Formats: sequence, C-alpha cells, structure tokens
Amino acid sequence: MSVKISRILHAGYSIEFENTHILFDPIFETPFSRNCFSFPSVVFDASQISELKLDAVFISHYHDDHCSMDSLNLLDRSTPIYIFCIHEGMLEMIRSLGFFKVSSLQLDKTVEIGSIQVTPFPALDVDVDSVFHVQAGSLNILNVVDSWIDPDTLCVLKNRGPWDLILWPFQTMREIEVLSPSRFKNQAVEFPHEWLQQIQLLNPKIIVPSSCQFIHESWSWYNHAFFPITYRRFENEIKSILPQAQVMRMNPGVSVTMTKYDVYKSSPLSWIKPIGNQDVDYDYRSDLLIPTTAQISVKIPPVKNLERDRVYNYCIDELPRVYSRLYQNEQDYDVGYFSQPRLWRLNLYDHLSQIISLNYLIKGRHILRVESSNETLAWLTEVPIVKLYAALELGESLTSMYMRINDTQLEPSCEADLQDVDLLEDPLVRCLFNGVFGAYQKAQLKRIAENG
Repeated sequence: MSVKISRILHAGYSIEFENTHILFDPIFETPFSRNCFSFPSVVFDASQISELKLDAVFISHYHDDHCSMDSLNLLDRSTPIYIFCIHEGMLEMIRSLGFFKVSSLQLDKTVEIGSIQVTPFPALDVDVDSVFHVQAGSLNILNVVDSWIDPDTLCVLKNRGPWDLILWPFQTMREIEVLSPSRFKNQAVEFPHEWLQQIQLLNPKIIVPSSCQFIHESWSWYNHAFFPITYRRFENEIKSILPQAQVMRMNPGVSVTMTKYDVYKSSPLSWIKPIGNQDVDYDYRSDLLIPTTAQISVKIPPVKNLERDRVYNYCIDELPRVYSRLYQNEQDYDVGYFSQPRLWRLNLYDHLSQIISLNYLIKGRHILRVESSNETLAWLTEVPIVKLYAALELGESLTSMYMRINDTQLEPSCEADLQDVDLLEDPLVRCLFNGVFGAYQKAQLKRIAENG
C-alpha cells in the first residue's frame, strides 16, 4: 500500500492513492500573484493540466496564491472543488468559471474522496485559514499549508498521530519589514520558537519544508530581504530537536512514493518542466543596500496615460470619500495616531522617477487635500503609480506593490507618537484593502471573460 505525493508550487500538492487523485491549493502559473516567480524555475504544460482526471481539488483559503481563477480555469469543470472560505462570494466566483460541484469545507468535518479522507482543522486565523489532515490508508499526512496552528487544533493533531509526513510552512515572510526597511535595519531574524515546540510535539517521521518557493522579479531587492530562513537553516533547526526525523525537500514537479515504512523517489509530474539548477536556496542579506522608491520605479513598466489619470482621480476624489467611510462610530476616530491633526504626504513615482506629491490633512475621519500646510509632516507613503493602478484595477496585493511607509525619520514629536503605531494604519493601505474581498480573483475573472 503506497501513496504518491508530488509538489506543485508554493503550497500546492498532488496526492494519489489507489484509484484516487486529489490536489491541494493548485497554482499552475509563474509568475502568480502578479510577481511571484517559481523558485527554482519551472514552466507548466497547460495542455496536460487540462487533461488531468481529478477526483477533487481542496483549497485551504481564498488568498490569491492558493485560490487562483487562472489556474482553476485549466481544469475539467466536472472536478469537485472544496474550499474553506466563510465568504459565499468566493464560491460563486469559482462557480462562474463553470464548476458545478463547489462546496464549502466545514472545520473538523471529514470529507471522503474515494480512498482518501481529508479533514480541515482551524488555523490560528480561524476566519481565513485551515490546515488539512490527510489519511490515505494507514498513512497520516498533515498539510499545514502556510498558516500558524491554533493551540486547540495542536492538541487535537497530537492525538491524531503518529504523523508519517508533515508539510510545514518553513518561511517567515517579512511583509511588514519591507514596507519600512530603515525602521527594521539589522534586526535579528529568529527562528520561531513556537514552530520548534509544535514540531517536536507532533514528532513526524518526515517533514517537508513547504509553502513559499517563489522569488520576485530578477532585479527585486525583496529576493534578499523577504525570506530570511533558508532550506539549510530549516533542516538544521529541525535536526536539533528531532535528530531521527527526515527533512525532505520537494521542488516543484518532484514526486515521492511513501509506504508505512519507506519513502523513495517516484516519476516526476510530466506537466511541470524544471528549468536550470533546481538545488537553489534563498540568499537573505541583512546588510543589503536598499534601493529607493525612485530607483525601483524605473524598473517597472511605464504607466499609461489612462492609468495615470485613473490613479490621480482616485487620489483626488475617491480616496477622501473612502477614508471618511472607514470609521463607523465616534469612538473610532477619537483614538489613535490620527485622532489629532496630522499631515500625510503621498508620493507617487512614475517610470522616470518623477514624483507627484499629494498632501492631506487628517483628523479622525476628516481628510482634506491641501496644497500647502504649516503642519509638520507626520506620515509619508511612497508608491510607484503603476502599482497603485494595479491595486485599484488588477487586484494587486500590498506585498507586491513596493510601497514604502514612513521609511524616513520624521520630526521627534511624531517619532515619539509613532512608537506603538502599526504601519498598516497607513491611510492608503486602509483605503485600498480594508473590507476588500477577492479583488484579485475578480480581476482574473474579468480578464478571462474578456479573452473569451
């Protein structure tokens, strides 16, 4: 009795047991999420993917690096799709592609697909993520996807062992730190202590460093700043607590066959073609010289006139209205950094590094664009114009916008007040992303419809 397990990309896996074949979080694109390129490099054979006969697809959550309409669009429409998502709108979007068996996963409730059982469990963010217990015959597989495990879930999972294989998200992503690198300069990167405790408690026979497996554009400084934990470091950390465990790296397309007593290489997925050296590792550099937003903007394709106008009109007319609606009651704007008058500057960069500077005076829910002000600069946001356009119209996420927030030293009085303020309180970030759901997938569906 054996199970074939194959890596797709990021948190994507193929599992085959007896006559049952299911996929988890399948992404068949590079780049995906607009600027996440496969690492190591591969290409996908869309024609072969469209011919796959699958018994089911499981999606752990709705984020665009797990639930992509472009990827799902390649699959046979009779394929049952199971997704954990509290928003019915995402299920409707998948149905709009033509899938007629789309189901919402219920936490703690097992789904039987042929000879495989899949049970989703709560992740730490119970409204967003899930983790999967996969049972194939006598084999116990835990797919943690890219979430943190809820403490109560951890107790349940411990009792469901022993674990033959755990797919563990081995990367910590410095999503906040890259927004303001000067404020996190030379900060030590620790291996999460909770991971070691949890992995030791679960005590797997084999553990795969999972999730991520992508880099950004070839010129991007994120390639040396976003992912601080290498494959080598992960293996060393695991071996320090579980010397008997096997740490098994699986690149995209790589397959293994597992039994209760052994694991060995199997024939790779024919629809994933490796390109170049596959034995690459992340190259994190804590002393990296960080380029300015002006230097980054010249690397990005130029903004078109209509796109520039869309961004400018948004910043002048729409942004103030959106910002004022963020607050639902009096208490919301009587506290926080912007409860007193603050001058916010938004710098927009084009592909020639030219800057459009827009100034806003903010107090609570009230925001007013001003040409000049005697107020001290209290908040600074910088972003390439084309990236802001992409966020407005193409569902671009914050992690790929190359936005900078307060990446400078402000006046001492402001710096003192900023000590405990979250960078995500940024007015532009809040206007773009607060309460926004499925923007990336909606943009994908629009493009799919336009292309016929």
